[in-house]
Amino acid sequence: MIKGSIVALVTPMDASGEIDWNALTRLVDFHIENGTDAIVSMGTTGESATVNFDEHNEVVVRTISDAAGRIPVIAGTGANSTQEAIALTESARQAGATASLLVVPYYNKPTQEGLYQHFRAIAEAVAIPQILYNVPGRTACDMDNDTTVRLADIPNIIGIKDATGDMARGRDLIERLPSDFAVYSGDDATSFDLLALGGSGSISVTANVAPQALHEMMAAGLAGDLDLAREINHRLMPLHKALFLESNPIPVKWAVSELGLMEKGIRLPLTLLSSSYESSLRDAMSQAGVV
Repeated sequence: MIKGSIVALVTPMDASGEIDWNALTRLVDFHIENGTDAIVSMGTTGESATVNFDEHNEVVVRTISDAAGRIPVIAGTGANSTQEAIALTESARQAGATASLLVVPYYNKPTQEGLYQHFRAIAEAVAIPQILYNVPGRTACDMDNDTTVRLADIPNIIGIKDATGDMARGRDLIERLPSDFAVYSGDDATSFDLLALGGSGSISVTANVAPQALHEMMAAGLAGDLDLAREINHRLMPLHKALFLESNPIPVKWAVSELGLMEKGIRLPLTLLSSSYESSLRDAMSQAGVV
């Protein structure tokens, strides 16, 4: 089981919106050098919704190649079409991904039984470890804890990214799921709280900007040193919040560009960070010790 700080990696782009492959290599090296425990390629933060099918697969392939076995790479392969999700997941398996991350289908609002059948079909079609991803604020579809518990019986479904920010639900998942089933936070502002309840780590936006601090926070919490983890989280809290001043990944791409690791490129319908938020985000980065 992968534990700790897992970065939901941004996909670097130039000013015209084209993917910057050299910057992608720099970002992978940056995370390895700063202790990140694993990379999610082509998740929400990676702008999976604005790239085409071939680009999606190529970003995953190149991230795995750049990682060169030095760090696990989890491929975002979810879709609101079961067949498309199977195709993306199979491509990730062939590329050598450690696992896949599968978001709850968006827009079409399946029933709980539909969600179960969707994830079961993908798991049975592709022999790769699979992590569920529940983010109802984006998908307009919320997977019940009961459905997650049902899915945990499928051998290659190994974890869930819970981005609800609801600690009562998080506690319920941790108490009801098998001990070897990972429960990751998908909400940076509450990631410490889920960690303290027994979570396995976080799939983090903030880790793009403060990877070493996130790694240290998760490592401390997993080792039982909640006081140190709490102290680091307190320092990072303004950054957790500032990275959502506008829709993710708008603020985090601006922040990573401020670190000099890539250009500010982003694709429509997403736009560059509003200038009115720049000073607030820069201040939060400073408070977090990010320069």
